[in-house]
Amino acid sequence: MKFTALALPGTFLIEPELIEDERGFFARSFCSEEFKQQGISPHFVQCNISFNKKKNTLRGMHFQTGDKGEDKLIRCTMGAIYDVLIDLRPDSKTYKQWIAIELSGKNRKMLYVPKGLAHGFQTLEDHSEVFYQMSALFAPGFAGGVRWDDPAFGIKWPTAYPEVISDKDKSYQNFS
Repeated sequence: MKFTALALPGTFLIEPELIEDERGFFARSFCSEEFKQQGISPHFVQCNISFNKKKNTLRGMHFQTGDKGEDKLIRCTMGAIYDVLIDLRPDSKTYKQWIAIELSGKNRKMLYVPKGLAHGFQTLEDHSEVFYQMSALFAPGFAGGVRWDDPAFGIKWPTAYPEVISDKDKSYQNFS
């Protein structure tokens, strides 16, 4: 696997190295030793799938707080998404900065997201599916979010307003 450190400390773009032949290809999508070599925790306790029927669906910006914070390994297994991370770690040199990466079933790229970052995405195609590996169990009392369109972050989304967004995600307050 190829690990590329991204602009937010502790975040990585991970690309499988394809071994191709006439049958197709073989690739490793996870190896605890390779993760450890990059200083990434390979400990995951829960996996989730998010299936999104329509293009221009927005989910986010989500996180868990305190000792329930979670590292995430995110991959789009079908369709395509514009995946966004916001650094919410007050002591980070990139506090309140964001990055975005396109993940798709075709490019097979993954994002490693450490605790302390908010995560969300906008679908770029109908029938987009996202697979998450989580380092902590979902803890509703520790779940939080910030607005996807909060001017404190200035995220540049592919479209100005999503067609589909949950009432919960619309109800998050500005970060201030």
